[in-house]
Amino acid sequence: QVQLVESGGGLVQAGGSLRLSCAASGRTFSMYDMGWFRQAPGKEREYVAARRRSSDLTWYADSVKGRFTFSRDNAKNTVWLQMDSLKPEDTAVYYCAAGVVGDRDAYRTTSYDYWGQGTQVTVSS
Repeated sequence: QVQLVESGGGLVQAGGSLRLSCAASGRTFSMYDMGWFRQAPGKEREYVAARRRSSDLTWYADSVKGRFTFSRDNAKNTVWLQMDSLKPEDTAVYYCAAGVVGDRDAYRTTSYDYWGQGTQVTVSS
């Protein structure tokens, strides 16, 4: 089992940057693919990015491609989401998730077994 704890959210002006962290417990962290999702008020949870457990293979939603960077350090049981050029529409609660997912299913919330509690990101215009 994996427990996930996000941190790093906050309030930032449009065009600014934030770096989210997700720390995982458990010695099996390296066995899991990881994902970042977000949920804005009144909207469904949406996919942001995913990264394979044992390679640098990473995918991004079109809405964040070129602005967000997903990194991972299995030795530290941690993943990060570097968010640059933030926009007001990036405002949401951000969640990290862990699971064993197929390449084609990395964007699905149902592909992930473990979720963090979320961290709020607010981008002001």
